[in-house]
Amino acid sequence: MTEAVPLPTRPLTVATVQAEPVPGDVAGNAALAARLVGRAAGARVVVLPELFLPAYHPPTLGADPTGTDVAADPEGRVDDARLDPLRAAARDGGASVVIGAAVRHPDRRRTISSLLVDPTGAVTAAYDKQQLWSGERELFDAGRRGASLLVDGWLLGLGICYDGCFPEHGRAAALAGAHGYLCPSGYLAGSEHRRDLYYAARALDNTMFVVFANAVGGADPWRFNGGAAVYEPEGRPLARGADTGEEVLVATLDPAALDATRTAHTMLTDRLPDQGLARTTLVG
Repeated sequence: MTEAVPLPTRPLTVATVQAEPVPGDVAGNAALAARLVGRAAGARVVVLPELFLPAYHPPTLGADPTGTDVAADPEGRVDDARLDPLRAAARDGGASVVIGAAVRHPDRRRTISSLLVDPTGAVTAAYDKQQLWSGERELFDAGRRGASLLVDGWLLGLGICYDGCFPEHGRAAALAGAHGYLCPSGYLAGSEHRRDLYYAARALDNTMFVVFANAVGGADPWRFNGGAAVYEPEGRPLARGADTGEEVLVATLDPAALDATRTAHTMLTDRLPDQGLARTTLVG
């Protein structure tokens, strides 16, 4: 059953980023992120790519976990001086910034996470990636629960890259009342078809907005393909980046469009509690 979360009453301006971080340079990448947040003037939510702070570069992540990771306390708070420029940018812009990081937890788990830098500059490990992809399983532990971000009456489900390849992940956010879905990602060159299909599909599946951020550049085999985008609730792009180059894309989420789409396309309310008893198999 879909949770009864009121529709937002006013538009929300968001920004999605594609950029190239430097492997292992958390301080430098935080400064780059701060500059990018500064370019998203007026956005209340800014989304940067998966593992942006250390960069998505498994050889570096495996070789220097102390240098690449940030530490969270038992309440998920992160206090790391390398992030100070990003804290200042969030405060100056009045923005909630969602950015990818490698996080060490007190229970010794290491996760691919989204940090939330709120408009006061406080940093929290907001969500840990649940669906680990390929060799990520050798370096990281899977997240244990979903999470959503509430900004100005908009409930925004949190996902990270491979999470968005599973329809049930976005659906879980929508059933919890989400109006949108934020997906910091790291899609490699050659995956353009899947990159553009998955997140448009998650928007239409769940009649919600999707904000997709992606890394760009790098060297093979860790070369990323940009294409950052914001999708409206029928899966059409409101904004989309090129496959190369740094971009900050700003779009406004319209509550009237959300309402109209959910009135016309009622998949969330029509969804059956299950798909029936044992399946019938026919022989042709």
